[in-house]
Amino acid sequence: MRSLKSGLIVLGGIGLVFLGACSNGNQANTLESPTPSPAATTADTGEPPKTEHPSEAQAGGQVVESGPYHLEFVSEPQDNGTHLDFYLQKGDTHEAIPNAKVIAQVQLPDGQQRSLPLTYDAEGKHYTAMLSEKAPGQYPVSITSDINGEKVNGRFTFSQ
Repeated sequence: MRSLKSGLIVLGGIGLVFLGACSNGNQANTLESPTPSPAATTADTGEPPKTEHPSEAQAGGQVVESGPYHLEFVSEPQDNGTHLDFYLQKGDTHEAIPNAKVIAQVQLPDGQQRSLPLTYDAEGKHYTAMLSEKAPGQYPVSITSDINGEKVNGRFTFSQ
């Protein structure tokens, strides 16, 4: 019985040695990330700033990447409700897509659903809508975009 215990201890020790040899001993270097380059700002054009990383928020909102599309949702509380901004962009250059049919399905805190068509704002290069509800709580939002017959969906939430 004593030799069985000794054998298990030796076997466990050898296993730990192999485990240590197989792991990356230089872990401090793997945690370092490259210094991000500053994002270009385009304050005078009204466009959101372009970033080097396609999944980063450009307008300060929630981002969903769907295939070649970059979807960004921004909600701004106002006195008469909540202003919704939706950036629908394509490719690494985040080129705005102006000719899509965009509809937001918003679930209110009481469970009711609201369907809001979003209209394209050519100056801001994004889609907008106004939600007049002011009830406090969480608002799940599902946005469906029809881009020349191609459906692109994104799910977001905001709170009031």
